[in-house]
Amino acid sequence: MSTGVPMASGKSEIFEVILQFMPDWVQIPVLVLIVLLVVGSWVFKLKRKIAQRRARRQGPAVQAAAQTGQGRGADYLGPYAPQQQAQQPSGADFLGAYAPEQAQAAQAGAQGSGADYLGSYAPPQRQGNGPA
Repeated sequence: MSTGVPMASGKSEIFEVILQFMPDWVQIPVLVLIVLLVVGSWVFKLKRKIAQRRARRQGPAVQAAAQTGQGRGADYLGPYAPQQQAQQPSGADFLGAYAPEQAQAAQAGAQGSGADYLGSYAPPQRQGNGPA
């Protein structure tokens, strides 16, 4: 059963209901603003599309920052980057001022040290090849 009247979409029905609640002197400016928004969005899209075409025709742009060695993005800290210092040893094996002096290290090597060094408590050395 067709009545011959096209059915309106839900959006247009809502739009008409809202306009009917407005006084006549408000309806015309609202309609003009909506038309301006639609036309403005078309103009904006057209300008952006033209700019993209021009950019494609001119080829890839060379960034000035890439030529000067400056970085960009999340990893680029600029003036906030830490100052580069001479590489100094660090970590668990670096003792710095608390390291033993070389003379002491040579003396300790001749004297013996560590878990296997018993000093005066060492048993006497046996002079023989066989077991006792």
